[in-house]
Amino acid sequence: MKAVRLHKEGGPEQLVYEDAPKPQVGAGDALIRVHATGITPAELTYAETYRNCDGSDRLPAIPGHEVSGVVESVAPGVTDVSIGDEVYALTSFCRDGAAAEYVAVHAADLAPKPKTLNLVQAAAVPLSALTAWQAFFEHARLASGQRVLVHGAAGGVGAFAVQIARWKGAYVIGTASAENRNFLLDLGANEVIDYQHVRFEEAVRDTDVVLDTIGGGTRERSWQVLKPGGILVSLPEPIPESETAAHGKDGKRGVFFIVRPDRKQLSQIAALIDAGAVRPVIAQTVPLAVARDAFERGVAGHTRGKLVLAVDKP
Repeated sequence: MKAVRLHKEGGPEQLVYEDAPKPQVGAGDALIRVHATGITPAELTYAETYRNCDGSDRLPAIPGHEVSGVVESVAPGVTDVSIGDEVYALTSFCRDGAAAEYVAVHAADLAPKPKTLNLVQAAAVPLSALTAWQAFFEHARLASGQRVLVHGAAGGVGAFAVQIARWKGAYVIGTASAENRNFLLDLGANEVIDYQHVRFEEAVRDTDVVLDTIGGGTRERSWQVLKPGGILVSLPEPIPESETAAHGKDGKRGVFFIVRPDRKQLSQIAALIDAGAVRPVIAQTVPLAVARDAFERGVAGHTRGKLVLAVDKP
């Protein structure tokens, strides 16, 4: 099969489009004929991208851990999916990904794709939507009527976060560049702060939840806008203990987590998409053969929505 592989650790310059062995299906697996995969540029920095689940080396490694496609075959005893099913999923980070014509996936992680999306559109959903969902409902316990601040609101995760929080009944404030203001208002944001000209901590107060997709100084300043008992959810990096000690007063909390596959949650998200409550935002769709260019654009940042690799039918 054709695949995009990394032969050593590094950035997009290490990506090679080449022939690779078709994956073997292990116990509990399904083999997926890939139609598309979403790009998460940061995954090239993850240790799991280059290591198996037992910690052993996995080079050459295939990135791309959001998949949409069709079930080609299943391991004996698998009943979660059937051959011919159109599915989508977030796949395990410590296994080869879906930037290839085929990928072996834990069948229990696969969910039926949203009926109103095609297979390319569906690939833009799993990681971004699951990240926002788990941040809000597992960690922040978001409730209707609360105030939410989303940093990087026009990005892949941010765009889903704005829509999901608004669907839940929250008052949603997003930080983004001025050119994304109308885009975010259309997605459901109540306010948009132009981070290039306004310091958000001077414009926002009494926030129940801050979802930070930026990190660094943006995260550190976010403590100022939290109300007592509020929570700061950091996605790019863990929050230093010293920072939590300095700012975590009046019941304020900080949390960092890594998104995980979840079939049930993807099914709930698919239902919201099919009901018209949320939608994926695709910045660009490019062929698998030029994955390096797409990863380079992703690493550069400031894309509106998700970059997607479309895989030609084998």
